Amino acid sequence: MADLQALTQAVGELDEEKVLGLLREFVATNPGVEETQQVVNACQQGMAIVGDLFEKNEYFVGDLIFAGELLTAAIDILKPVLGGGSSEKVGSIVLGTVEGDLHDIGKNIFKSMAEAAGFEVYDLGIDVPAGAFVEKVKEVKPQIVGMSGVLTLALDSMKKTVDALKEAGLRDHVKIIIGGNPVTEDACRQIGADRFTTNAAEGVKICQGWVK
Repeated sequence: MADLQALTQAVGELDEEKVLGLLREFVATNPGVEETQQVVNACQQGMAIVGDLFEKNEYFVGDLIFAGELLTAAIDILKPVLGGGSSEKVGSIVLGTVEGDLHDIGKNIFKSMAEAAGFEVYDLGIDVPAGAFVEKVKEVKPQIVGMSGVLTLALDSMKKTVDALKEAGLRDHVKIIIGGNPVTEDACRQIGADRFTTNAAEGVKICQGWVK
């Protein structure tokens, strides 16, 4: 089993060589999906450290961008053992970071893991207005809509998007999951989403439950 603490610390310190080395060693042991999920969680905890240091002004925007790239590289190494990876699609998700928010690290981790689990993911990117979600849902008719946001203002944008889906008569045809730092059970209720998560692996599990 990988040394999860060492991995979390290496991600937090943005030690690329160590992170990728630990992950390659881990993949070489041909681990199971559960173990791999734990390793992904350790990487996410490392990202939380990066976020804290950024808020304390010890890290800067460049560090955040590098952290995102590091995590993308990490998920790429883990993809073969993340489970799924089958060509058969289990369902589809329209995904985006909501209007007013430009953070995409959490969204990108979720996207990689959802794709590894067999979902078709339509990623609308960042700063996505409610209307763009509505148009894409009309076009591809997904089972799930995923909204991500890190800033508190994202909660208003999420509510706007759910309201827009209702107005378009689409709300009852999709499950809605929201994710990111500011989301809570209370916020989830007020926004009108079905579920919320602050953990990408858990989010993918919720989505798998919906399409079974």
